[in-house]
Amino acid sequence: MINFQPGNSKRGARDHVATARWRRTALAGLAGAAIAIVAIACGSGDLASEPTASAPASLPDATATATPGPEPTGAPAAAHTPDSPVLKDGAIDPNVDTPYSLTESPFVARAEADRWKTNFMRRTVSLDEIARIVARDTVPAINDPTFLAAKSVIDSLDPREPIIAIEINGDARAYPLDILLQHEIVNDTIGGLPVIVTFCPLCNSAVAFERTVAGETRLFGVSGFLRKSDLVMYDDFNETMWQQITGNGIVGDDAGKVLIAIPVQTVSWETFIERFPEGQVLERPDFPNINYDETPYQGYDDDDNTSPFLFFEIPDRRIPVIERVAAFDLGTGPAAYAFSFLKENPVVNDALGDIPIVIFFDDRTESAFLSNQGDGEVNISGASTAFFRELGDRTLTFRLDGDGVIRDEQTGSGWDRFGLATSGELEGEELVSVIHGDHFWFAWAAFKPDTALIVEEADLLVR
Repeated sequence: MINFQPGNSKRGARDHVATARWRRTALAGLAGAAIAIVAIACGSGDLASEPTASAPASLPDATATATPGPEPTGAPAAAHTPDSPVLKDGAIDPNVDTPYSLTESPFVARAEADRWKTNFMRRTVSLDEIARIVARDTVPAINDPTFLAAKSVIDSLDPREPIIAIEINGDARAYPLDILLQHEIVNDTIGGLPVIVTFCPLCNSAVAFERTVAGETRLFGVSGFLRKSDLVMYDDFNETMWQQITGNGIVGDDAGKVLIAIPVQTVSWETFIERFPEGQVLERPDFPNINYDETPYQGYDDDDNTSPFLFFEIPDRRIPVIERVAAFDLGTGPAAYAFSFLKENPVVNDALGDIPIVIFFDDRTESAFLSNQGDGEVNISGASTAFFRELGDRTLTFRLDGDGVIRDEQTGSGWDRFGLATSGELEGEELVSVIHGDHFWFAWAAFKPDTALIVEEADLLVR
């Protein structure tokens, strides 16, 4: 076992102050392609310090081509071959120690100089796809979370404030996004199950997984790396690196494994407290110099943002790249429902392959990318919850009544946005949650390029 406590070191707290300044400045347009390209090339320099203002105000749409920088002084030379052995489909075999290619060698040299113990010869992606942005644990994960009784702090949170809601074995917990924006990872145990709750601000991806891998319960930390603008996590067991939005192990001894996903629902605080008055809410941890009322990403989801930060792929522009989508991949082909469509259709009955699902859209949830400084500014983004429509031996169809109540057409029972029947013949029955996320479109499309995008009723998959 590697002796590792992500986010608890004095250096991590100190570096977090630097990176908070860096993120605010960068997202204002003062960081740009030149800095990011250096990071992707894995050359020297620590981007935890504040960038200069000489960088261009916007990032390119196309993938940047980076020239590998020099290997850091004292770093061991990386073993490489001109062309890495790959499988016939182009994917690197994670079960075989594969020598590094020439373009991957600078990444390995820099990572080894940073004392990473990851087995970089086991991987599913090319290492030159991964950008080093800051030192590991600069964004400190929360390893010992504390909680408050939700009903004791009802008035402490804005009713529209976005939270990640998870319920396991009767244990309901709320994770405010203003905390996750600053920490990105919470290592927790919910209902007796070890869980990792994560949020990548750049992708607006709130996802959770079991944190037991091959029988070993692990702690996860923020690596300081990004791939396709998405958080790369690492674990304390063998420092395998994991893609946050998908849960895939991408580099290390556990490359090729996939973390077990747990359903989460991103909802407003008032929606959570109405459903789970006896639930718990994550308490703000006592990290020095972190102001949870001021987001370092303020305005990132503005409609005029056409260049996602540190994203060098060519984005799918079928809809605005920063538009949120309710995204699914249940093994029948990925699908995404644009929020612009859901706002006009707040209850959607559909089928992914032969799997009937329903989506409930809530237009009361505020954006996480808004400062809580009491200036009266409002930015409603909305949020979706999703469920399987099968209950017992029948498949239900849902609609929104004129009085704003969700009802099923089969019995007329009323339902809340957590899939609980609150009145009628089916009162007390619960729908099973579907694993999905309210991600930015560019991010989901980058990892699931064959996604069926639903932007109007004619696009619905059910036939």
